[in-house]
Amino acid sequence: QVQLVESGGGLVQPGGSLRLSCEASRSIFSINAMGWYRQGPGKERELVAIFSSGSVIKYADSVKGRFTISKDNAKNTVYLQMNSLKPDDTAVYYCYARQVGATREYDYWGQGTQVTVSS
Repeated sequence: QVQLVESGGGLVQPGGSLRLSCEASRSIFSINAMGWYRQGPGKERELVAIFSSGSVIKYADSVKGRFTISKDNAKNTVYLQMNSLKPDDTAVYYCYARQVGATREYDYWGQGTQVTVSS
């Protein structure tokens, strides 16, 4: 079992920056995948950025060059640095983790943190 707690959301003007944090309740060293999804108003939840297989990183095309995912294993924390924010980035951002067990996969979600990009 893994609890995920996000922080760092808020209101920012277009072109601004925010950093989201996701702290896990236990070591993330052995977690198979961990990253961020988002769900905008009237939209489906979509992948933003994720670590998989330890160090492999995938970004959504819409955030490449603007967002950076990083992690600190010692702090059990994954970060999402968001720069050059646009109104289309407005969404609830969710931390996600996947643990592969002996017979099944386990998916964990945080409670979400609101990011609003508006002037």
